[in-house]
Amino acid sequence: MSLFGTKLFTWWSGELVGKDGFGNRYFRTKSGHAKRWVIYKGQPEASKVPPEWHAWLHYTTDEAPIHGVEHKPWEKEHLPNLSGTPYAYRPQGSVARGGQRAAATGDYQAWQPE
Repeated sequence: MSLFGTKLFTWWSGELVGKDGFGNRYFRTKSGHAKRWVIYKGQPEASKVPPEWHAWLHYTTDEAPIHGVEHKPWEKEHLPNLSGTPYAYRPQGSVARGGQRAAATGDYQAWQPE
């Protein structure tokens, strides 16, 4: 379905359920509550959906996390997938980072068949 078609379907049949911290809006059908979907803020990227909303979208839970969920102190904040962006992880020595790999230390011995 095109973006225009999705917006028209949402206007005609959709009921806003909630919004997440990224600005994504979550909907369900007005009658029957059988279908659930998200309209992304900005570029559509599935990894921008936080875990609690992902569970609701995929019918793992019936209750939408409208008021959020209690996070444990050890949990990190949800981040979308940054691969392919300037913020992607590039370890020390990565070619994409422009670095050089550390020189071999000489402590490696290749296996020799007998």
